[in-house]
Amino acid sequence: MRRHFLPLLLLATAAPAIAQTAPVISEQTLKDVTKELSSDAFEGRAPGTAGEEKTVAYLAKRFAAAGLQPGNRGSWYQDVPLVEITAKNVSPLVFKGAGAPISLAYGPQAVIGSYRVTPHVAVKDSPVVFVGYGIVAPEKGWNDYAGVDVRGKTVLILVNDPDWQTPGLDGPFGGRAMTYYGRWTYKFEEAARQGATAAIIIHQTEPAAYGWNVVQSSWTGAQQVAATKNDGADQSAAIGWIQHDAAQKLFAGKGLDLAALTAAAGRRGFRAVALPGTTASVSFDNTIRRHMSRNVVGVLPGTTRKDEYVLYTAHWDHLGHCEAAPDGDDICNGAIDNATGTAALVALAEANRRAGPTPRSQMFLAVTGEESGLLGSAYYAANPVVPLAQTVGGVNMDALSMAGPARNVVVVGKGKSELDGYLDRALAAQGRVATAEPTPEKGFYYRSDHFSLAKRGVPMLYFDAGDDLIAGGKAAGKAAAEDYEAHRYHGPKDEYDPDWNWSGVVQDVGIYYAVGRALAEGDAWPNWVAGDEFRAIRDKSRAGGGK
Repeated sequence: MRRHFLPLLLLATAAPAIAQTAPVISEQTLKDVTKELSSDAFEGRAPGTAGEEKTVAYLAKRFAAAGLQPGNRGSWYQDVPLVEITAKNVSPLVFKGAGAPISLAYGPQAVIGSYRVTPHVAVKDSPVVFVGYGIVAPEKGWNDYAGVDVRGKTVLILVNDPDWQTPGLDGPFGGRAMTYYGRWTYKFEEAARQGATAAIIIHQTEPAAYGWNVVQSSWTGAQQVAATKNDGADQSAAIGWIQHDAAQKLFAGKGLDLAALTAAAGRRGFRAVALPGTTASVSFDNTIRRHMSRNVVGVLPGTTRKDEYVLYTAHWDHLGHCEAAPDGDDICNGAIDNATGTAALVALAEANRRAGPTPRSQMFLAVTGEESGLLGSAYYAANPVVPLAQTVGGVNMDALSMAGPARNVVVVGKGKSELDGYLDRALAAQGRVATAEPTPEKGFYYRSDHFSLAKRGVPMLYFDAGDDLIAGGKAAGKAAAEDYEAHRYHGPKDEYDPDWNWSGVVQDVGIYYAVGRALAEGDAWPNWVAGDEFRAIRDKSRAGGGK
């Protein structure tokens, strides 16, 4: 999704006995599925395209060959209603007031879109207000919209949380660790609740966790949104991002210091600031196409507790055709992100089938629309094939690393659930350890499909591959992550490479196997730790049905 990479990505789980015999994870399966799904023939696997049709048919075929059964009442598929919106004829984003207008070009300086399903959007002479981080958090005594009415106005918003630069994890918003309040999805949700006509995020690479190239490639072209009864009428008319240097120029032209205002916005009691005499205007047409995308669902039935399910997830989608590279290549193939994780689903299905049935059932779920905001997993969580109270827990796989074997795995959300115990035992069998994420400010916990299930109470494990590589240590791990993000993430060069080193991936997929297998063979119901944000939801769900 938009969102998320440390090229060493993996997932974690809870704690009965770990299988003593290492599984045979097929490296050939991992290679074959990744190569096929990321070939140009699949056109970047965008939902609602011919690439989707090829993808879901191929996955159903591979699931069947792996020994799975159709998981949705006799079907391999779960329909997910989406709307594809493609902005056309996008005007520059123009800020007017005293002095010369500032005109920002679509793509290089600003990206604009809409969640509204409407053929034309026009924001004209909308007063501009800087609302800091755009957060309303009553439980923290924080309200960036206090004392200001932004109905009909354009709000400019900082990315991440107010305390993201804090060295440690102490602060009103978890210090260095991003909360959901820091995610761009939340910023737009809150702006809509406040009645803003347009909501624009000011991009900075460090707090956003990716460069402008990722914003531009992800937000231009066809965009997928969840189908709603009101066609997004309750959303802001326009949403988007602008470059930080453009925002600095805008503020300076109004006698305002963006750096000083950013510092003020990081303190409790900040009040929104109107840009004197400044208005924003932008217009564009939308090409609208309603379509049914699909999650792919396969099951290995259990024996004695077949109504209890262990879940494995990965997203099959990517960006399709995107901003072209200098050589003219405009297919975002998504080999790492996330043909690798989808391939791992197939390899895990094969390994579990060979090992024989488990008391609990195992579900393998390849979801759509992750890159558009976790749409497929959110739809499944709201419309589960199996009641969530019967879902024991699971693992999510997103963007596996080709950097080679590592001494550790990096757990995203370490300490949140009892699945950590399962992970620790699986790692111990490989002589490895779990470490906390070094960049919690990037908000990876909220940027992949495990989050859709977690926020509805299902314990899900998510980890990145290790950053302490056997060959080269942490310096090599950091270099590999930075190289991927700078040169391939969400771009046309995330392509299959026949020279990749798969040994680390095979090792990590073995961890997924051990964790999932322990859950499927055990009888425990792992929970979130006491006091975790998802604990009460899980407790209520379990009290209503199951053990």
